[in-house]
Amino acid sequence: MIREAPYGFGGTVRNRNTNIFLRGTAIFLLIIAIMLVIFSLVTYSRQRDSYPAGMTIGGVPVGGLDPQAASERLLQVYSTPVEIQYNGGIIQADPTQIGFQIDVESMLAAADLTRTGGAFWGGFWDYLWNQDPTPAPVPLRATIAEDRLRAFLAQIALRYDQPALPAQPIPGTPNFSPGQPGQTLDIDRAVPLVEAALQSPTNRIVTLVSKQGSVARPSMQDLEILLKQIIQTSGFDGLIGLYMVDLQNGQDIHFAINQGQEISVNPDVAFTAASTIKIPILVSYFIKNGDIPIDATTNTDILNMIKLSSNDQSDAFMASLNPDTGPLIVSANMKKLGLENTFIAGYYKLGSPLLERFSTPANQRTDVSTEPDPYNQTTPSDMGMLLEDMYQCAQTGGGALVAAFPGKINQAVCKEMINYLTQDNIGVLIQGDLPGGTVIAHKHGWVTDPATGLDHDWSDAAIVYTPGGNFVLTIYSFHPVQLVFDPINKLFASLARAVYNYYNLPAQ
Repeated sequence: MIREAPYGFGGTVRNRNTNIFLRGTAIFLLIIAIMLVIFSLVTYSRQRDSYPAGMTIGGVPVGGLDPQAASERLLQVYSTPVEIQYNGGIIQADPTQIGFQIDVESMLAAADLTRTGGAFWGGFWDYLWNQDPTPAPVPLRATIAEDRLRAFLAQIALRYDQPALPAQPIPGTPNFSPGQPGQTLDIDRAVPLVEAALQSPTNRIVTLVSKQGSVARPSMQDLEILLKQIIQTSGFDGLIGLYMVDLQNGQDIHFAINQGQEISVNPDVAFTAASTIKIPILVSYFIKNGDIPIDATTNTDILNMIKLSSNDQSDAFMASLNPDTGPLIVSANMKKLGLENTFIAGYYKLGSPLLERFSTPANQRTDVSTEPDPYNQTTPSDMGMLLEDMYQCAQTGGGALVAAFPGKINQAVCKEMINYLTQDNIGVLIQGDLPGGTVIAHKHGWVTDPATGLDHDWSDAAIVYTPGGNFVLTIYSFHPVQLVFDPINKLFASLARAVYNYYNLPAQ
């Protein structure tokens, strides 16, 4: 018969088995935990060899890449050509060719501080708890050689800029076509735009801006051709001399046309000065008197000489210089200014004697003659240069007049003389077709044959002030038979308007 074991003995066996199981389970779990820790440690260690997720260098994502791969990606992104769009052209710009260079080493060094700079175990702990810190972005570090970039942009401008088309004279008229403004690259504005594209990893297309220039003015040669065409198409068969000077830069136009054919102006052509000689008389009055205040009577006398072209007042002013030799003093003053073809050899009053017979380079020409009056003569260039001297003196207080007559002629005096010349408001000749309100300081003149009553000489010498620029224009004309007023007046007006239009081009 079989007996059962005592109760107490059987319980001891079961407890021992349970303890063994629990101990085995604990050891197994510990082994698993150790393996997980080792696995995590290995994974974390490998992760520290690469850049953390979400990290950017110079705006380029490099998370999960090792330094070598990150360097290659940076170079790939920033070596991509920049597309430059300008004036219909598309230019692919190699960054290295225009002086752009990224500093890969310093950026990677800064990124490595994020990758390996923190405490190992502290970082491992954060890793275990999935608490990786957000990496700070590493900004782009690069250099740009601005001089090379500007040189590159200058080449683009040279190829793609659109030059201005100057206004063109319309043959046979005093008018000009509008022309077209040019388009030029604004390099100063383009430089920062291209620099921004070079430094962007994604936005590497840039549209450059241009600046619109003004309509180019025709050349002085074009103006001269137009003036000659106006004369030749007018049908004028006499002799005409013209002198014009740009008061901004001193460029001049000087020519003479006789019966439709251009002739030499070296030396210039001598013309009867007629009433334009009253400009030298006015200058000579101020040379003697300087800036002494002008009384009311003298003011009226000057206005009569200039505005009303009074010969009696002209004689009175010359007599005030010297009763016997006043005209010769005027002539000497002009010679001192270098105007060797300008003189007055006697008073205006009929019957006045010829005080001296002047021989000048202009009146000694044998190839052409305007039958100049032996009493008073000038040339277009002489009178034009005298007006230019007056203008420069009035503008700056310097010039030939001040140098030749120091202590007498000054800026205030020159302004006063020009102001008197603005009172010659006749509304014809040079003034005839200029826009209303145009300021013109001038003196006109003409010669009528007392025997026949026919005109042979018309002249006008002027300083013209315009919004687009100021100029001197002197025109002298002669016809051996007769100068008919209407055609010659129209010709003077057309020539003056052509010069005016040259400085004040029509709007596009």
